[in-house]
Amino acid sequence: MRFWHDQVVPRLVDVARGVGGVGELRASVCAGISGGVLEIGFGSGLNMEHLPSEVRRVSAVEPSDVAWGIARHKHLGDGRPPVVRAGLDGQQVELPDCSVDAALSTFTLCTIPDVEAALAQVHRVLRPGGGFHFLEHGLAPDPGVRRWQHRLAPIQYHLFAGCHLDRPISDLVAGSGLQVEELETFYFRGPKTVGSFYLGRAVKA
Repeated sequence: MRFWHDQVVPRLVDVARGVGGVGELRASVCAGISGGVLEIGFGSGLNMEHLPSEVRRVSAVEPSDVAWGIARHKHLGDGRPPVVRAGLDGQQVELPDCSVDAALSTFTLCTIPDVEAALAQVHRVLRPGGGFHFLEHGLAPDPGVRRWQHRLAPIQYHLFAGCHLDRPISDLVAGSGLQVEELETFYFRGPKTVGSFYLGRAVKA
């Protein structure tokens, strides 16, 4: 399974999370970001083309060397803001307190083992007034879909490198001390168990 998780899953995510309308959602979640940005779960850099011109630099937290290699090959450079790999673990971000203007996460909070610790790090490094922009899949609003998510969660976890189907994303963000100011929840294409999406922005007071 290690070969699958380390070598195959990052490549699958690079393809699956860059097509079929997801690009439009990435553009939406990146809208309004400026200055210095922390991105947790940078992956293969699929958000880079959607970042506004006001972004000066990106501090990228990404544990996968395979995903980082894809990013360097496909998505960095070409007039885009400079990117520095700022650590491997979202649970322990290697940046000073209040040092970034915005933070970004897309399809990442589902896989971090201690998601509360990661969100505490986001809160710590954001300057007051800074925004956390997130696009995630998680716990569905409908009880019937939730039941299936709970049943399928162990399979999803083992096949996709620790991905949880049933995390209550907006509750987790709010529990970190960030104030959720914008939130859309909706079903995207495909099975509702994996297509229950959260698109939002939270602010550090």
